[in-house]
Amino acid sequence: MILRRVLTRLPAADNTLGQMTLSETARRRLRACGACLGNSRGFSLIELLVVIIILGLLAGLVGPRLFSRVGQSKQAAARAQIELFSAALDQYRLDVGAYPASAAGLEALVRNPSASNWSGPYLKKNLVPLDPWGKPYQYKCCPGDHGDFDIWSLGADGSPGGDGENADVTSWSTK
Repeated sequence: MILRRVLTRLPAADNTLGQMTLSETARRRLRACGACLGNSRGFSLIELLVVIIILGLLAGLVGPRLFSRVGQSKQAAARAQIELFSAALDQYRLDVGAYPASAAGLEALVRNPSASNWSGPYLKKNLVPLDPWGKPYQYKCCPGDHGDFDIWSLGADGSPGGDGENADVTSWSTK
């Protein structure tokens, strides 16, 4: 409609004022364009609500399964770090002749606790990483309660014991 109004107000090709007629091709294009616009419409409110409900149901079913895997992956990461600490402590013992004392802790793997023959650092980075929950690993040595040394993480809750994500991850139990 707007294009037709504009074209009708333009002067004719012979510079006389008057109504300009549209060619047959221009009329067909206008009808086709109008037909396209007239037939297209947006989504109704009901259609949008149905889609939102379906997405909510999917999120409700899939979400808990994905979030339960997060806790399992943190425990797996803690187990892997404890294994790396164990290997580094074995290398420390080969160089120094004994495991670091409990007082020196895991820091002895990155800083010399004034031990002769220390050839560290024994970890790739020059700091002892925290457990996946942001707390320091626990270390007891010479001897530990369950072996030559004990390394453990207190889990998500930060207290001994627990189930699931709150369970302790230890060097003496492998799951």
